Amino acid sequence: MKRLASNSRRQFIKQSGSALAATIFYKLTKTLNTHKMKDFKEFDAIIIGGSYSGLAAGMALGRALRQVLIIDSGAPCNAQTPFSHNFLTQDGETPAAIAKLAKQQVQAYPTISFVEGLAIKASKTQNGFSVQVSSGDLFHAKKLIFATGVKDQMAQMEGFKECWGISILHCPYCHGYEVRNEKTGILGNGEVGYEFAQLINNWTDDLTIFTNGAATFTMAQLEKLKKNNIKIVENEIEKLAHVYGNLQHIVFKDDTTIPLKAIYTRTPFKQHCDLIETLGCKLTEDGYVKIDDMQRTTIDGVFACGDNATRMRSVANAVAQGTFTGAVVNRQIIAEEF
Repeated sequence: MKRLASNSRRQFIKQSGSALAATIFYKLTKTLNTHKMKDFKEFDAIIIGGSYSGLAAGMALGRALRQVLIIDSGAPCNAQTPFSHNFLTQDGETPAAIAKLAKQQVQAYPTISFVEGLAIKASKTQNGFSVQVSSGDLFHAKKLIFATGVKDQMAQMEGFKECWGISILHCPYCHGYEVRNEKTGILGNGEVGYEFAQLINNWTDDLTIFTNGAATFTMAQLEKLKKNNIKIVENEIEKLAHVYGNLQHIVFKDDTTIPLKAIYTRTPFKQHCDLIETLGCKLTEDGYVKIDDMQRTTIDGVFACGDNATRMRSVANAVAQGTFTGAVVNRQIIAEEF
């Protein structure tokens, strides 16, 4: 089994000459990684968050022969989203399928271990960091990477939560093509609603802004919206009528309705993991983890990547940031040890 772990995935499959060999390799590697995790408590890096960004960081470090532990609680923010787009080779695939394949490929590296659970405590130590998980196990590492994402705060509106990620959208680059030229709404007001209208106007000519109360646009903004045939509805919203998350129409408090295919909106959010702040890492004014151009937080040895540190929320960007962070962490360890 140790010899098998030391072989590369490609060599093993080539020698075995079958698709079955690939399956066996993944299962054996997973068994090895799980066994090693139980006995091995010291790592080069611990990654909290095992979605796209965390897995990408793990792969980069695994390919650098680093001992890595990935801790994940299994609660991705896009769990309800049916399809992922704008990611080369995976366009139109489900987020769950992308994550599953990504984890299988990361598991092929024998120096990477996984823990399914919630990280409940993180602290600075003399030689790095310690992280405790909900099971009570305590792990140690030289470096710490937060790839924990954010938690969207849903509007207190009937039907909103059920439609989020399906027909209530946050990003036209991720989902706009699928609802192009459809009857589309924007839930917003003031400067945010205006900026969103400018952007979404590129995807449809049938666009309405729903302010859910008195509009707060400036006269200059109102003139621009009118020029571009963007309508404004100030009626207060009662609920969003939908079928399995697919929006049908908006129901207003005066019992009137407007049919819609999709709504874009920006929801407030908070960090998915509060350990970032309890460890001392600073946040930006917008609530993202404050990082420099090398993904370093304000605490030495702690890094952040993915949705928790950027406005650009997409699978492709999360993977790119994770890969870069893994390389940066490995480079820092090299510099310290060489």
